[in-house]
Amino acid sequence: MGTATPDVGGLLLVDKPASITSHDVVAIVRRVVGSQRVGHTGTLDPFATGLLVVLISRGTRLIPYIDGEPKVYDATIRFGAETDTDDATGETIRESEVPDDRAIEVAVAQLTGAIDQVPPSYSAKKVAGTRAYAAARRGVALDLDPSRITVHRWELGSRVGADLAARITCSGGTYIRALARDLGRLTNSAAHLATLRRVQSGCFLVDDACTLAQLRAGDFKMQPLRDAIPSIPTRRLAEPELTRVLHGNAIVANGEPLASRVALIDDEKALVAIAEREGDALRPKLVLRDV
Repeated sequence: MGTATPDVGGLLLVDKPASITSHDVVAIVRRVVGSQRVGHTGTLDPFATGLLVVLISRGTRLIPYIDGEPKVYDATIRFGAETDTDDATGETIRESEVPDDRAIEVAVAQLTGAIDQVPPSYSAKKVAGTRAYAAARRGVALDLDPSRITVHRWELGSRVGADLAARITCSGGTYIRALARDLGRLTNSAAHLATLRRVQSGCFLVDDACTLAQLRAGDFKMQPLRDAIPSIPTRRLAEPELTRVLHGNAIVANGEPLASRVALIDDEKALVAIAEREGDALRPKLVLRDV
């Protein structure tokens, strides 16, 4: 396995706690690893917990290549009240009776598969350059267009009073808050998201993530950049090929699977570049090492 250092870059999985932002986590990682170049592959709301996939130093350039789907969340949906934010941080705007199990099952079926989802009023979506949350805070909610998303699966858990536990597997861009809101409406009730935890993003699991306490104590493992893109096939470079790639030049494809992208590594299995196939050639599109 290749090495990971703050200078070269690396992959870090962090278990975000509630009450801080994803940007706060990035700031903590910057201080701990000593690099200003830190980014992540998907924001979690401050009240949410769970997996943040963090890239460090040159690894931030890999973010567009990372397969972050499906997303898997553990959610608690609370029936009886809809809020202006669609989650427990907002003000109640509508109340209704709690639905029965059959109504929930029927509504869940309607919220499975490819659906058009209207984002929450308090979201980062823009209309004519204005953020939806900024307009909502001024009391003028924007008319947001629906986005096409995919909900692959609902796994309904226990019901305790008005609360329903569910594990939801979905595409990127899905607002679980909006699913909770729409579940309430489709059951002729009202609902909002009470708790949210991201447990998976692509192949990455929250069980493999470090906590902030572990991060601050130095008790964490920064993985090599090759681990960030496991689904991309690998090609080990001979020395003349390595020189060509470092100068941005193409090399001859050599029996790799007919994939559009190939991860080029050196003798120590460290990631050197991402190449794209052009006929019988592999042309570097992203080079991660200096000449």
